[in-house]
Amino acid sequence: MTVTAIVGANWGDEGKGKMTDVFAAKSSFVVRFQGGSNAGHTIINHYGKFALRMLPSGVFYPSVTNIIGPGTALDTAVLIGELQGLAERGVPKPKLLISERAQVVLPIHRLFDELEEKRLGAQSFGSTKRGIAPFYADKYAKLGIQIGDLYDHSRLRERLEQSLAAKNILLQHLYGHPVLEPSDLMAQLQQEAAELAPFVCDTTELLQAAYANGESILLEGQLGALRDPDHGIYPFTTSSSTLAGYAPVGAGIPARAVTDVIAVVKAYSSCVGAGPFVCELEGAEAHELRLRGGDAGEFGVNTGRPRRMGWFDAVATRYGCQMQGATEVALTNLDVLGYLDEIPVCAAYELEDGIITDKFPVTSKLYAARPVVERLPGWRTDISNVSSYDELPEQAKRYVDFVEARIGVQITTVSVGPRREQVVKR
Repeated sequence: MTVTAIVGANWGDEGKGKMTDVFAAKSSFVVRFQGGSNAGHTIINHYGKFALRMLPSGVFYPSVTNIIGPGTALDTAVLIGELQGLAERGVPKPKLLISERAQVVLPIHRLFDELEEKRLGAQSFGSTKRGIAPFYADKYAKLGIQIGDLYDHSRLRERLEQSLAAKNILLQHLYGHPVLEPSDLMAQLQQEAAELAPFVCDTTELLQAAYANGESILLEGQLGALRDPDHGIYPFTTSSSTLAGYAPVGAGIPARAVTDVIAVVKAYSSCVGAGPFVCELEGAEAHELRLRGGDAGEFGVNTGRPRRMGWFDAVATRYGCQMQGATEVALTNLDVLGYLDEIPVCAAYELEDGIITDKFPVTSKLYAARPVVERLPGWRTDISNVSSYDELPEQAKRYVDFVEARIGVQITTVSVGPRREQVVKR
């Protein structure tokens, strides 16, 4: 039996969607276990290029059952839109199931996200404004609404009344916004609930049975270890755990079930959003790497914002792999570095007191940290057409060896392009 978690080792944007798409071919189930529509996973296949925000990345395989687990932040409007988008582009209707325990991102969550970011101004956290922080605040304040609640009219109204009682005071007196009534939300929520009703079921029971039967289950994470609220660059984090340790909780299977953790690592660094980023590049150097990165450059899948760019950060990546409990690593975007004569890497940090360290420090110490840079020879050639690891130039293999040695986890898979077939085993 195999239960595998695919998670990010860094700030997100590592290429998890592509790797999930690759590994989904041999899986029975692909499960989203946390997060919502605030980050996208890019997949390129014979249907075209897709940016999935709510759907699991196994939806392009008719044989795979895709599950939105109880740990997710379910944006019903985005999910319905994505399903319609797949159909319009000729993708066969995917096998999709939604946990009846999944909680719903409400329009008021998105509204509060926008109002608060506007209020904070220059002190904002770089939110995607998809309502994620207000959603999780409600969840843990016991004001959340499970999708199962949407099918009980009186219960839904009661839950909305409880949720809006305090929110309307804030809307009126903090944000100067008109108050809301339950009726302002009811019609839309019930309409969306009706559209999603065929997909809603007890996914926990299903996955528990699949695990007991030894079926292959792939758990798909969102963002990366450095965005985890407990172990990341708090407060510039997301609001749900991005770690593989949370995967069985968010999916609804036993903690002992996860046997393999694939940490996805990019061959350089990129980041969307605010917060300390020790290896960050500026100016023309960052611009060129950004334009060369990925299929259409390094821009946020969900936001379209230019990603902040940097060279590979061994300190942050080693820490991220440790926090994820990585059993192996998939290294992505190696082909992007083929334009360089030599490749800088951040091998260590110099802290404010002059101490050189390879340990990832607490957020307060990151602001003054400076990268200690080493340089490796480049390969100055296009490697996007290689079909086996042995075909890579020796300098590219040396780069992979360097990354592996610094993070302390075996690199088993290398991506040399954006399409699913541009992956080689090592």
